Amino acid sequence: MNKLSMAASIILSVAAAAILSAGQAAETAALFEQPLLLTSAGQNAELQIAGVLAKRAGLTYKISKLALPQELQGMKTLVLVLGASMKGLGSAGLDLAKEKDRVASLLAACRKNKIPILCLHLGGDVRRGEQTDEFIAAFLPSAAAAVVVKSGNADKVFSKICDEKKIPLIEVDKAADALESLKKLFKS
Repeated sequence: MNKLSMAASIILSVAAAAILSAGQAAETAALFEQPLLLTSAGQNAELQIAGVLAKRAGLTYKISKLALPQELQGMKTLVLVLGASMKGLGSAGLDLAKEKDRVASLLAACRKNKIPILCLHLGGDVRRGEQTDEFIAAFLPSAAAAVVVKSGNADKVFSKICDEKKIPLIEVDKAADALESLKKLFKS
């Protein structure tokens, strides 16, 4: 391959990558409306990080660790922060089954009221494990979009579910990087 055709190949590759990125951005841009209800699936500490990100993004939101369906009244989006914490569950007086039932009731209310769900996984690989994987498998398929820290998707579990269910997936390097995604995903 001569230098000219190699340069053309590189330019085409970069242009194709830019088009794909633009397509993903357009696909995920402003999918959600405010106000939003933030809750955890698994009683994880990342719920607080999600609250800080929502505040910095200028979003109108309510945070509720133990959100129940009636708290969805007046809300236009449910943000579900995926990640199980045995310590968090214990502090809340819940076990895995009770937490799954609570979140399942929220998702049923969202389906009934046509409230879209955004799933976040901000804990990366340290928040993954058998219990978190159960929450991912149970609740991610209901999402309209997902934002995850890349290290939490090293085994591509998020990618597989999102590809299968045609859910836009945004990967970020660290939790703080989810801020820009939130700004783009929510209508002003």
